[in-house]
Amino acid sequence: MSDVRHTSRLNGVSEAGRSDAGGLTISEKEFERFQDFFYRKTGIIFGEAKRYFVDRRLNERFLATGHETPTSYLQFLKFDDTRGQELQHLINVMTVNETYFYREEYQFRCLVKSLLPEIVAARPPKDKRPIRIWSLPCATGEEPYSLAIYMLENYPDVDRLDIDIVGSDIDTQVLAKAQAGLYDDRSVQYLSDAVRARYFKTSGAGQWQIIDDLRSSIDFLPVNINDRREMRHHTNAFDIIFCRNLLIYFDDLSRRQAAEAMFDALRPGGFVCLGHSESMSRISSLFGVRKFPDAFVYQKPRS
Repeated sequence: MSDVRHTSRLNGVSEAGRSDAGGLTISEKEFERFQDFFYRKTGIIFGEAKRYFVDRRLNERFLATGHETPTSYLQFLKFDDTRGQELQHLINVMTVNETYFYREEYQFRCLVKSLLPEIVAARPPKDKRPIRIWSLPCATGEEPYSLAIYMLENYPDVDRLDIDIVGSDIDTQVLAKAQAGLYDDRSVQYLSDAVRARYFKTSGAGQWQIIDDLRSSIDFLPVNINDRREMRHHTNAFDIIFCRNLLIYFDDLSRRQAAEAMFDALRPGGFVCLGHSESMSRISSLFGVRKFPDAFVYQKPRS
């Protein structure tokens, strides 16, 4: 996420007013100024439909930081001397992540039946690098853990190959939850009893925790896909990227930038899996479209 990044626009304060959300009223002018700032930092925009949500979350940060106007808070963000800690707090409260295990399972079938066999077959014998799969954004971890479980259950060569799974998100709070690997009944509702018994331990009523060996096998790290400097660290690093239901929250420019960042992060011949309502063909011509029996995916050319 995701799965979903919720960001938005602020409004500035109409002098000393109170909003329906409970707290300071935010004017249209300040809303637009804040939106521009947040967009430049994250590439994400929310419209009026999220206004109530945005106002409430902003007022939480006003209260936490002791700012009495949106203008003073925005200035604080721009010249923050806490090394970006407040911006990270703001990103955390502005994101909503809703996902579950085995979501859009058809892409996992495509992974084990088509993508991994093709990647393995195309590798030169001397290439001893691990196969690397990136879940971006990973939200609270259901997707990267699903990838691991699905391969363990359905990919015969999983024990023979060296496969790394990385989960990343812009929200550090959900990353902490992903590392803890603790889920409720809703998150695991589509898993069989046998799968739950093998990969989870119960932790109180309606609580399921990923077993220690599986939790330690996945790396979680904070990543902002629209931060070009940050993304340079991941150049040619991955064979497969799962980036599902993120690009729908970007505008056209941010989508193109994200597509270019994923292109650079992939090794030649690597694949991108998007959400069912997303299409790379409408965003970028960098990738080729591949139609496999289970799913459409997008591929970086081999040369």
